[in-house]
Amino acid sequence: MKTRKLGSDLEVSAIGLGCMGMSFAYGATDETESLATIDRALELGVNFLDTADIYGPHTNEVLVGKALKGRRDKFVLATKFGIEVDPENWGIRGINGKPEYVREAVEASLKRLEIETIDLYYLHRVDPDTPIEDTVGAMARLIEEGKIRHIGLSEASAETLRRAAKVHPIAALQSEYSLWTRDIEENDVLATCRELGIGFVPYSPLGRGFLSGEIKKFEDLEADDWRRTNPRFQGENFEKNIRLVEKLEEIAKEKDVTASQLALAWVLAQGQDIVPIPGTKRVKYLEQNAAADDIILSPEELAAIEEVFPKDAASGLRYPEAMMKSVNA
Repeated sequence: MKTRKLGSDLEVSAIGLGCMGMSFAYGATDETESLATIDRALELGVNFLDTADIYGPHTNEVLVGKALKGRRDKFVLATKFGIEVDPENWGIRGINGKPEYVREAVEASLKRLEIETIDLYYLHRVDPDTPIEDTVGAMARLIEEGKIRHIGLSEASAETLRRAAKVHPIAALQSEYSLWTRDIEENDVLATCRELGIGFVPYSPLGRGFLSGEIKKFEDLEADDWRRTNPRFQGENFEKNIRLVEKLEEIAKEKDVTASQLALAWVLAQGQDIVPIPGTKRVKYLEQNAAADDIILSPEELAAIEEVFPKDAASGLRYPEAMMKSVNA
């Protein structure tokens, strides 16, 4: 596995591993298989793990902490804070970037992960009621104390990035990016990251699994799978989007790769400062994803992909309307 840099000096595998689905959101989980997936990731050179305190809530950090034991130095670990849940009803959420909460959250994550330092600590969502300067300032103090090494933001606007970077260097921005979500190309976010030397970490680079071609109908999703609430997986949107994936599969077949690998290779081809973190809880899909690092797309192949899957081709919002409100556009 090749490596790439986030910010000035955070070197990670060119493809990371999103761990959310191992504990949260995508149906049944299996801790044994999940830990085996992380083991296999390390064997393949995938050393960049992504989690968050909200995943579970909390249980995903505990699981990742188990995987880190005895080999902490082998992994680059990223986690996130800022989305609060009501302990009595975790479906009720708020966003908190207050300085005092920054400290409370990091201490809790360090305890669950059973580590002393987090390599990359993200603000999961920007708090509209707290100046970003205050939040990043508190995160910078955590660096001084050795609790974290690098600061990241998630789903932040170009303006927010500029303000944050004046307080402390930002190593990475994590936001959704894939063939079916390309907002960052048009809202100045990607350009701003490059201007400021901020690495970009796309989450859901496979469109929450839709671009893999493995999901053929709505009923393929388990009853408790969060994607059932996602507009792009519903009704007419689903039918329109599956047609796009079928065209992608045709190109993938010609190149003798899977649709997932083609979609990941497309993301990787958008720049050396981009490190996608496809999520999976199974060894089989991890191996497929990791192999995308070796796929080179010619200008002609990139043009062909663009022709069948142009910007704004996906049908439906990328989140339900209520969740879209938390995106710092």
